[in-house]
Amino acid sequence: MSKFFSKWNYPTTVRFGVGRISELPDALAAAGIKKPLFVTDPGLARLPLVASTLKLLDAAKVIYGVFSDVRPNPVEANLNAGIAVFKAGKHDGVVAFGGGSALDLGKLIAFQAGQTRPVWDFEDVGDWWTRADAAAIAPIVAVPTTAGTGSEVGRAAVLTNETTHTKKIIFHPKLLPTIVIADPALSVGMPPFITAGTGMDALAHCLEAYCAPGFHPMADGIAIEGMRLVFENLPKAFADGTDIVARANMMAAAAMGATAFQKGLGAIHSLSHPVGALYDTHHGMTNAVFMPYVLAFNRPAVEERIGRLSAYLGVKGGFDGFARTVLKLRKELKVPHTLPGLIKDLSMDKKRKALIAEMALADPSTGSNPVKLTKKALAGILENSIEGSL
Repeated sequence: MSKFFSKWNYPTTVRFGVGRISELPDALAAAGIKKPLFVTDPGLARLPLVASTLKLLDAAKVIYGVFSDVRPNPVEANLNAGIAVFKAGKHDGVVAFGGGSALDLGKLIAFQAGQTRPVWDFEDVGDWWTRADAAAIAPIVAVPTTAGTGSEVGRAAVLTNETTHTKKIIFHPKLLPTIVIADPALSVGMPPFITAGTGMDALAHCLEAYCAPGFHPMADGIAIEGMRLVFENLPKAFADGTDIVARANMMAAAAMGATAFQKGLGAIHSLSHPVGALYDTHHGMTNAVFMPYVLAFNRPAVEERIGRLSAYLGVKGGFDGFARTVLKLRKELKVPHTLPGLIKDLSMDKKRKALIAEMALADPSTGSNPVKLTKKALAGILENSIEGSL
C-alpha cells in the first residue's frame, strides 16, 4: 500500500472572471492589508493597465507604494531593492501584479522582508522552509496578467542566484497568496510571443505533472483538463488576442497547471532552469523548445499514460499522435524547434554543455521525472535540442 501514500494541497481563494479587478480594494481589506506595496514589472508599469488599476486604489483611498525593478528572470538584487522599498514605506502587504516574474518577486518581498536569514536558506530542500519566521510573512494579493506560470496559486517562487548562475526555488506554505484576482480581461494586451510562451509554460506544467510518478489522481485529473484547455484555446488566443473566451480558458489552465505540479515536474524544467539562468531566455518558451525532446526521452515510462491522455483529448495515434500534436502546436505558435533558434548567436562548447547538464541534474524538478535522469542523459537531451534530433 506504500504506493497510495501522498500529500495533497490545493489553492487559495480565487476571484475569477472578467471585471473582477474592480474588487481589488475589497480583496485587500479581506486579506487585512491596509498599506500595500504594488509590485509589477517595468513594462507593465508604463501601461494604462497599471494606471487604471492604481486608480481603483486611489478611489478607495488606499495608500500604496509602487515597485517595478523586476527583471524577466528576477535576481537577488531585485529582491533586496523591493524589500528596501517595502520597509521604507512601512507597508503591511503586497499586491503582486503581472506575469510570473512580478508575481514571484512580489511574493518573495512579502516573505523575505520579515526574515533575518538569507533567502537561499529557504530553498525548496527538505524542511528548510521551517527555518522561516512564519509570523513575519506579510499577506499577498496576486493579480496575474498572463496565463502561464500559475504563480498566483503556488507556494513557491523562483529567484536567480547571480553568483552561481542558478535558478533556485524558494518554498513556504505562506508564499501562497491569500486572495487571487484572475481577471481574463487583464491578459488581452499580451503580445503573441508572450501569449505563446506563457501558454506553453502552462502546458509544460500540466504535462510534466501528469507524467510524474506518484499517487495523486486529483492532480492528474486537473492536469489532463488543463491540457485540453491549452490545446483548444492557446491557438485562438495567439491568433486573436482579444478573444476573451480563449483568454479566460488559458488563465484557468495556467492556475490548473500550477495546482497539478505539486505532484512534480521533470526534465523540461530541469533543463529550462539552467538555460534561462545562463542565457536569460523566456522561461515558457524555453520549456516549449525542450518539450518534444524530453517527451521522446520519457517515452518508455509514459507511453501508456499518454495513450490515455490522447484518448481524452480526441487525438488519434496514442503516444505518436500526441507527440505530433505537440509539434504541430509549437509550429503554429512559431516556437523555435531548436535551442539555436531560441538563443541568437548561441555559444555552447563541451564545457558549457557539461555545466548545463550538471545544473539540470541538481535541479529540484529532476527527482520527479518519470525516467531516472543522469548527467549523461540530460546532456543527451540537450544535444538533441541543439541538433533538432527526435
